[in-house]
Amino acid sequence: MSNESYSTISDPALLSPDVSRSNLWRLTLAQALAGANSVVVFATGAIVGSMLAPSPLLATLPISIFVVGMAVCVFPAGELARKYGRKAAFIAGSVAGVLTGLLAMAAMFTGLFWLFCLSTLLGGAYAAVVLSFRFAVTDGLPPEKRPQALSLVMAGGIVAGVIGPQLVTQTMYLWPEKMFAATFLAQAVVAVISGVILYGVQSPAVKEQHGGGRPLMEIALQPRFISAVVCGAASYMIMNFLMTAAPLAMHMHGHSHESSNLGIQWHVIAMYTPSFFTGKLIARFGAVRISAIGIVLTGISAAVGLLGVDVNHFWWLLILLGIGWNFGFLGASALVLECHKPEEKNRVQSLNDFIIFGLMAIGSFSSGGLLSAYGWQMVLWVSFVPLVLAAVALSAGKVAKLKA
Repeated sequence: MSNESYSTISDPALLSPDVSRSNLWRLTLAQALAGANSVVVFATGAIVGSMLAPSPLLATLPISIFVVGMAVCVFPAGELARKYGRKAAFIAGSVAGVLTGLLAMAAMFTGLFWLFCLSTLLGGAYAAVVLSFRFAVTDGLPPEKRPQALSLVMAGGIVAGVIGPQLVTQTMYLWPEKMFAATFLAQAVVAVISGVILYGVQSPAVKEQHGGGRPLMEIALQPRFISAVVCGAASYMIMNFLMTAAPLAMHMHGHSHESSNLGIQWHVIAMYTPSFFTGKLIARFGAVRISAIGIVLTGISAAVGLLGVDVNHFWWLLILLGIGWNFGFLGASALVLECHKPEEKNRVQSLNDFIIFGLMAIGSFSSGGLLSAYGWQMVLWVSFVPLVLAAVALSAGKVAKLKA
């Protein structure tokens, strides 16, 4: 059954409609608030890095460390959820989110670059837990309702796209002598509120046991899973690659912080607004087709960036990049749900996210160096390589499915 979809296999325990609706709204609202923490890091990370780092080449290191935090914490968060339930992972993530803001604020007052990097590492751990919301909302739901529930939770990111940049814009000068310090304090408060909301989430009683299901390698070698991972990794890697470099590139080309914040705001809104209908599109046209559209849109966004360095070029690049990420990543996530049985979900979902964030870290580490050494144009040209690989993987997966 390695090549067969598991979308027709129901979980042993289904939640009641009332509990499922409560979970959906709680996770959607938490996505909006907790997602704002990540937006704050992306909007400020490279700029604060350039202020505190001993070398310009290290300006984007805090964001790269944020991505590393996501990668290294995926498996611990999944293990915590497997042993003690999703709620335990949510609480641990919320604590990391609070510490992210407090340590970043302390870094601004002390001028310690390593302390700011530590804060973004914890921010990455928080983000790894937040991204599990998309899978958590599908727990206890019948298979036919999962893609739309996943999509609706991700739609909470629309509010994050407003809260995050506005949090930065409205607070970054509150303490004039310590720019962004008040922003990071507000970031910690938002994480506390999100944690309170998450405390009410209920999960099915069924837990995954050690050794439950097939060997992980057998699952990972499914053509469908490979397609999902490659497409998800390319979508997220390029989104992070360009979003990390864009604020600093705008600063280098003489654009204001406010213009940069607004660009990030529209980017994040574009990332999540399609989620209101992405799930329905996946149900109608299939996850592979929607993922492919996302890859194409991401390529178009990079092409727009190559046309010029005016504010409008950056803004349109970021908007198209956000839409492309939504189609590519949600399509890939829906494919992952077809690759595992209920008892395999935490291991398979953690493996998927670990691979994605691990590859994403490579892109994040390289973007700052490429931007400093070779300029914005080179960053854009390099972004096409993973997109080509994703297109090949999707095509190969589709051919393998037809032969199966």
